[in-house]
Amino acid sequence: MKKSFLFISLFLLLFGAGNSIYSQDLVKVHSHNDYNHTIPFWDAYSNGAASIEADIFLKDNDLYVAHDQQNITASRTLESLYLKPLETALKMQYKKEQQLFLLIDIKTDAEPTLNKLVSVLNKYKTITEDQNIKIIVSGNRPNSDSYTKYPSFIYFDFQELGKSISKENWEKVAMVSVDFKKYSVWNGLGKLTKEDYDRVSSVISKAKTTNKPFRFWGAPDTKSAWKAFSELGVDIINTDTPYNCVQYLGFLPKRFITATNSSTVYKPSYKTDQKNSPVKNVILLIGDGNGLSQISSAVLANNGALSLTQLKSVGFIKTQSADDFTTDSAAAGTALATGQKTNNRAIGTDSLQKPITNILEILQKRKFSTGVITTDEITGATPAAFYAHTIERSNTQVIAKYLLKSKLNLFVGGGASTFKNIALDSKFKVLPSVKDMQTVTADTIGVFISQGRVPSVLEGRGEVLADATKYSLEFLNKKNKPFFLMIEGAQIDSFGHVNNVAGIVAETIDFDTAITQALIFADKNEGTLVVITADHETSGFGIPQGNIKKHKIEGDFITNDHTATMVPIFSYGPHSQDFQGVYENNEVFTKILSLLK
Repeated sequence: MKKSFLFISLFLLLFGAGNSIYSQDLVKVHSHNDYNHTIPFWDAYSNGAASIEADIFLKDNDLYVAHDQQNITASRTLESLYLKPLETALKMQYKKEQQLFLLIDIKTDAEPTLNKLVSVLNKYKTITEDQNIKIIVSGNRPNSDSYTKYPSFIYFDFQELGKSISKENWEKVAMVSVDFKKYSVWNGLGKLTKEDYDRVSSVISKAKTTNKPFRFWGAPDTKSAWKAFSELGVDIINTDTPYNCVQYLGFLPKRFITATNSSTVYKPSYKTDQKNSPVKNVILLIGDGNGLSQISSAVLANNGALSLTQLKSVGFIKTQSADDFTTDSAAAGTALATGQKTNNRAIGTDSLQKPITNILEILQKRKFSTGVITTDEITGATPAAFYAHTIERSNTQVIAKYLLKSKLNLFVGGGASTFKNIALDSKFKVLPSVKDMQTVTADTIGVFISQGRVPSVLEGRGEVLADATKYSLEFLNKKNKPFFLMIEGAQIDSFGHVNNVAGIVAETIDFDTAITQALIFADKNEGTLVVITADHETSGFGIPQGNIKKHKIEGDFITNDHTATMVPIFSYGPHSQDFQGVYENNEVFTKILSLLK
């Protein structure tokens, strides 16, 4: 297979980036049956595989790469597919310092094939004299008593664990390999049984005493298997998909995390829950990007429970926007706030770009007190949907002016610097911190929790969201009027977009601390309805493994964008049963408004 130097350079540029996350301290990825790839050698080498396999056959005094005799073709020789490309990579000094195992699996008679291999390799001094390259012979091999008679650049794959071998010949052994199927029938799905785990870990421990890199062949080739072998200490992991394996193992330390914060679970009284008594106050909590897996990750990292999971009324909402299968936060926030589906990026406007009255504006006319809280900037899409009207969510200055014109009684959020040229203090008494709400007497107040972007929990934000919820509820309750408070946990979404498991878990647990404050308030103040949902799911988050006792979660992702997955909706208090079932996101508005007579 002929390739121009230009093509190879372009290929390395396009695909080599994946190697930057790979650490050889973790594990070597072995490209099994590499010759079956579209571009043998380059596909594996450029994507981080540190061990590459080629099956060879001696035929007509040449070495061919194939799976069996019937598949031998004239163009697919060991030289054309592996030795010449490797020589090119070395001359380019591409990944110069990376150690590479080139595993040559001999399929024909051992000695004549190996002798031919030696004669061919003698033409490639760039390879044989490179200290970071090891040529390892596997498959049909000569008797181990004869290893020392082969050149210094020839090493062997030892597959007779426990067999006696002389010290001199042992020095020619570069790795130890055994057949996985002799120890387990596990297919790589789920987990090893205890019996299989004991057998597999036992042979690994035995192999470790040899002080040689260890590999299973004939092993399952799945993410669960890669993770299990890595944790068990297997040094070289077989795979037919080296790019996927390198990516998975390279990012595993970032995806397998230990929760650093916690939520004290509150068990509600259920005194007014699912009763048909009047609703006076509504607390709507929106976890931005908070899908079922995000919630599950926080539950499992928080000793198996959250305050959220104590609730009995649960449903699901569909999140599609007016113009797209997958919504953004602006359209979803607008649907929740106005009862109308709209186009992505629209804030408080319909699909024809006309302003729509939101639920806070309706309730303000009915003498309700209203407020919004967010861990985003206060001009972010979700909070803005409850007080602003613009066809474009990025119109930050337009949204900021709507906050000044709004009839909100309170706001809490980031982004103070946006308002440096807006006389916000003419409308709101801007407080230094959320704790100052406890003593303030003003009718309308605001708190900026940052000048720009709000720090995350991982960055030390602390319990600002829970405190803001608690003190805002106290502030609104003192007015002796019904109220509507929207609270957004915004950064679950932010960490979903960058596929950061630790951030997702931390922010979802933090969101639950705000839910706790809402539930405590509802139990103390009859007539308070609490509704908890999300605007959409972000990242296609999944949690394949974890450990509840150790607060560990492994996360995985299908995208760095939003998905169209339905999101859960929980409710507590009078008429909470009305929010059960499966329905569209804009129906939440209708359900809430119908209860506020």
